[in-house]
Amino acid sequence: MTHKLTPLLAALALALPAAGAAQVKVGFINTMTGAEAPIGENLTNGVEMAVEDLAKAGVKISLLKQDDAGKPERAMRAMVQLATADEVAAVVGPYTSGSAGAVAKLAEQYKVPQIIPAAAKEDITRQGYRYVFRLNAPAHQYAQSLLDAALSFGKPKTIAFIYESTDFGSSVAAAGKEYARRKGLKIVADESYEKGAVDYRWEDRRARMAASKPDLVFMVSYVADAIQLMRQSRQVGLKPQAFLGGGAGFDTAQFQDQQEISANVFSVTQWTPESSPGATEFAERYRAKYGKKPTYHAACAYSAMMIAGEVASKAGGDREKIRAALVAGSWSGIMGDVKFDAHEGFTNQNALVMPVIQYQRGKPETVYPPRAAKKKPVYPFPGWN
Repeated sequence: MTHKLTPLLAALALALPAAGAAQVKVGFINTMTGAEAPIGENLTNGVEMAVEDLAKAGVKISLLKQDDAGKPERAMRAMVQLATADEVAAVVGPYTSGSAGAVAKLAEQYKVPQIIPAAAKEDITRQGYRYVFRLNAPAHQYAQSLLDAALSFGKPKTIAFIYESTDFGSSVAAAGKEYARRKGLKIVADESYEKGAVDYRWEDRRARMAASKPDLVFMVSYVADAIQLMRQSRQVGLKPQAFLGGGAGFDTAQFQDQQEISANVFSVTQWTPESSPGATEFAERYRAKYGKKPTYHAACAYSAMMIAGEVASKAGGDREKIRAALVAGSWSGIMGDVKFDAHEGFTNQNALVMPVIQYQRGKPETVYPPRAAKKKPVYPFPGWN
């Protein structure tokens, strides 16, 4: 079962049920308020575009939204509501790793198919869950793609890690440290901090960082902290060969717009407008509708909802049939080829190669891997303006 999930409605209609098919309820848990709301907004926009595109192709979805504010306990309450009282056919989300991991346990308990669009913590799809599916690449891909890129650009020998002590931050950093050791890089600093408290004991951190003189600085943070970390790096004159931003807050319009600190920073992303046929068209439609570029969060959420809507509608809302269809199916759309499979200890995990971008002249440019590169990387870091 292979489907083309492109924004071209003529092609889309061939893969989906005819108009008049029974409407099904799909839940959507997302961070709509709180510190991560700017990223959550991208997911909401992507999901709403998917619902509109599905409707144009004759698939009408009753979308039930729940806000978890980035808090796992609220996400769990939302899942119980959707699974029992609302009796949804499937759930898309949540966004953050902490919330997605908590909801995954309930998805398995209530036997509700869950498609995770963007949460990266490794363990979520390493529990052997039968009803939990992940579209995006897990945490180790963030680290491997960035480090492979840096090692191909130059000859760094040392690396420092700064990361928030959330599920996402700790997971990506742990994968990064393991991979750095495998590649022969010496870890000269390992600094975690509480989300939203990046100023905490920065003087001590600055002294340690300055003394260690890392060739690479690997950072993992959400939006506000990503900006603050780079501002502080500029203030103290930190000048490694490269700054590596582990996705999330480093791959947002907010970070991009801070050109005095985002220039020449590398980040990794699940998606770019050049990722696949149809991706550019989706990006153009998104920008026309919302007045800004789509992030990978929007693209992942769009694809997750397109798949959930198609499968749920064809299965008539039957949860077990939906689960079986997600296991057996494959799709092709703006995220490229999607197949939920078992590999490397993961279950129902899509295999996705993540491109590396660098902010050049205020724009994110794909610089790695070579087959996907649109620009040459600026390496080593030239210093601060």
